[in-house]
Amino acid sequence: MKTLIVYYSRTGRTKKIAEKIQSALDGDIDRIQDTKNREGILGWLSAGRDAEIKVTTKLKDVQLNPSNYEVIIIGSPTWNGHVSVPIRSYILLHQEDFANVALFSTGDVDKLDAIDDMKEMLKKKVLISMHLIREKEIDNNKYNEKVENFVDKIKSFML
Repeated sequence: MKTLIVYYSRTGRTKKIAEKIQSALDGDIDRIQDTKNREGILGWLSAGRDAEIKVTTKLKDVQLNPSNYEVIIIGSPTWNGHVSVPIRSYILLHQEDFANVALFSTGDVDKLDAIDDMKEMLKKKVLISMHLIREKEIDNNKYNEKVENFVDKIKSFML
């Protein structure tokens, strides 16, 4: 099955996980890019606020059309307990184009997770979710087992 991994990453952590998944599945990868500058402390503060109030943003052009893929894997950092604004915007723009969806999130918020927001927006059954790979796990390269289990479950679906 043709697989697309779509992600947004402000710090590079979500990118690291997306690239690991892409490598294991030999799928295509598309980085979602926000037109709003979210770097530094001010970017971090505005990101959390915008996620909390569930705004959308203008995205730079997406390179790959999700309707051309049987499986779409969407990855987002968790911002203030919610999905990142760029991924919220991407899902709302393309939700009709998704066939089968798997989700993953990164971050360090205990009470909420970006996965819940993404599932609510998708309004369809999600194949599998990999909840909240912690920043410390990513920084210390201690996420391999989680990613391998996630990939194995996606592969079993693809058989």
